[in-house]
Amino acid sequence: MGEQKEGFRILMVSDFFYPNFGGVENHIYYLSQCLIKLGHKVVVMTHAYGNRSGVRYMTGGLKVYYIPWTPFVMQNTLPTFYGTLPIIRTILIREKISLVHAHQAFSTLCHEALMHARTMGYKAVFTDHSLYGFSDVGSIHMNKVLQFTLADVTQAICVSHTSKENTVLRSGLLPEKVFVIPNAVDTPMFKPAAKRLSRDEIVIVVISRLVYRKGADLLVEVIPEVCRLYPYVRFIIGGDGPKRVRLEEMREKHSLQDRVEMLGAVPHAQVRSVLVSGHIFLNSSLTEAFCIAILEAASCGLLTVSTRVGGVPEVLPDDMIVLAEPDPGDMVHAIKKAISILPMIDPQVMHNRMKGLYDWHDVAKRTEIVYDRALKCTSQSLLGRLSRLNPINFSPITLPWYLSCGSWAGKLFWLVMIIDFLLWRLLQVWQPAEHIEEVPDFTMSHDED
Repeated sequence: MGEQKEGFRILMVSDFFYPNFGGVENHIYYLSQCLIKLGHKVVVMTHAYGNRSGVRYMTGGLKVYYIPWTPFVMQNTLPTFYGTLPIIRTILIREKISLVHAHQAFSTLCHEALMHARTMGYKAVFTDHSLYGFSDVGSIHMNKVLQFTLADVTQAICVSHTSKENTVLRSGLLPEKVFVIPNAVDTPMFKPAAKRLSRDEIVIVVISRLVYRKGADLLVEVIPEVCRLYPYVRFIIGGDGPKRVRLEEMREKHSLQDRVEMLGAVPHAQVRSVLVSGHIFLNSSLTEAFCIAILEAASCGLLTVSTRVGGVPEVLPDDMIVLAEPDPGDMVHAIKKAISILPMIDPQVMHNRMKGLYDWHDVAKRTEIVYDRALKCTSQSLLGRLSRLNPINFSPITLPWYLSCGSWAGKLFWLVMIIDFLLWRLLQVWQPAEHIEEVPDFTMSHDED
């Protein structure tokens, strides 16, 4: 056998992973599986989900550490700053990790893992999956935390060009350190129905978390108007959330029980069976970095109607999606247009186009390039990193970049990093690396696709 390049050893970190389902969870899972097939070692670290705690193995030998941290709010763990340092250090040494890849700005574990990884001298890559504003209190605080966390990240990835602009503005990262790599879809899993549906009744499918950000309030106004204009249109709504009550009230108020079917939460394994029962997929998000649900719907042969927000206009070609402003009147007009062009849509042709446009193996290969670039970056000591070059004019500065995060926040971030470094040194004395048993490597055979 010829000489083969040694693969990367990657630790994926996020609060969001299986058994929870969503865009971030699917991204981490599929990316990890494809990286393993490319010959790399991938380990995932997340918090415990109910009784799912400890070490688990998934398809392809993907190893998952469910650390015993309980979710605090929206599947996020309580921020501890330093509480995760010992366990992250142990995992990095046990698995002989060379690079840490953290996901989602809203994840507490993501921020803590990036901070600890850079303290210990590991290369760190961050992927942002969402868009955030600049005016509300929550976004202001999140952006400040992101500015601190990414001040020393090696490379960053965004899922759309709109997301890249947003992340660069929020974090102050140099644009050349941020790569755009879109999400993908498992096209073999999301196939059109074997038999084309009759258009005697048009079925519009909505599968989304029923929350404000996903535009559930827009649906409350759009659905009754569409049902009034088109007696042969029916809606199927999959998903759960705090706004579900408003949709149920709308259904009762307009007597649409026989035309609006509420499915509740839909397991990911059943999403395809719901999608193939419809003709049009409706996405009403108010903000969206990418939206994997649109890819899944298009792969099943559905024509998409979506709000023109965030990175959505980048997702599909113009003839596969009808865009509208996040306004009830404009969305109703877009649905009218979609119904008129529905006869020209061939689900199988759309599915074949999606196979060529989006592929997880392509995403993995592009991510490999980011990893390679990150590992080639020069390593610096803590003092060297804290007194790095000014990102504006590349001139040496006497104050560390962390202090530029704000008059008070900057000093706090500086102190946090110094304490993290001292705690790491203390751990090295208390539990030397040579006393931590390394996990033996093993490989699993993969069937050729």
